[in-house]
Amino acid sequence: MTQPSEAELFADFLRRIRAGDEQAATELVRRYEAEIRLEVRTWLRLRDSRLRRAFDSIDICQSVLASFFLRAAVGEFDLDDPQQLIKLLVGMARNKLSEHVKQHQRQRRDIRRTAGVRPEEVDLRSNDETPSQVISGQELLREFSKRLTAEERQLADLRAQGCDWASVAAQLGGTPEGRRKQLHRAIERVEEELGLSSLRRSPL
Repeated sequence: MTQPSEAELFADFLRRIRAGDEQAATELVRRYEAEIRLEVRTWLRLRDSRLRRAFDSIDICQSVLASFFLRAAVGEFDLDDPQQLIKLLVGMARNKLSEHVKQHQRQRRDIRRTAGVRPEEVDLRSNDETPSQVISGQELLREFSKRLTAEERQLADLRAQGCDWASVAAQLGGTPEGRRKQLHRAIERVEEELGLSSLRRSPL
């Protein structure tokens, strides 16, 4: 019997991710968690080592993986090999971390103005959950689907079925790029509602 190629194995892995397969989600964490956390720690060290007191790589990692899982499940990403996946996850980590650092710096300024708290006393870390515990495929997808409009849900379903953007536009109308942007906006809105776009913060 011919063994499946690496490309076929990767395609099957992504198919399982899109289907909300819990084992595939766990495998995603096992494969890529360490690399994402290393990228976060390196970025913080190079940017400002003091930021490592305020951010934990687990928080960023769980946010990245949950966002990836959700976006992949509704067909936002078109990936051909593991290297593209790694590049995507690292890029998402950098973007999320950059935004969280900006929020943290604004919060520090607000706290010093209103409460006289020293910046080093502010701790945004939270270690009560690991990435593997946060990613619950079917539950996340169900909650995501409930928050979509009927049209957005139809769009997400077509992409999850493997339709390319040209096919989606042919069925629903509009342009491929317009439909892609519509799904992207819907995902960002629901991520915000579900708290996936921000870190959980410990009481100040």
